Amino acid sequence: MIKPVLDRILIKMCEAEETTKSGIILSSGSQEKPQIAEVIEVGPGGMVDGKEVKMYIKKGDKVITNKYTGTNVKYEGQEYIIVKQEDVLAIVE
Repeated sequence: MIKPVLDRILIKMCEAEETTKSGIILSSGSQEKPQIAEVIEVGPGGMVDGKEVKMYIKKGDKVITNKYTGTNVKYEGQEYIIVKQEDVLAIVE
């Protein structure tokens, strides 16, 4: 199990849609890289660079992140990304 530290969040990207809303099947090359991810684990927060950081992202949240942020990690055959809480742009409700 991966447990993030400080203000870090472990996320897993959601799968890209394989068909359009009208039912057209997309090839893997034309699929857009998803930006919505599921939060798998959340660090405890705490003092980061001399400032108190409170975690407002929770395990199970769906979030939107920048496309090219974080550190990619492969663990037990699954691909994850570790990002800082400040790299989360929005929570999807």
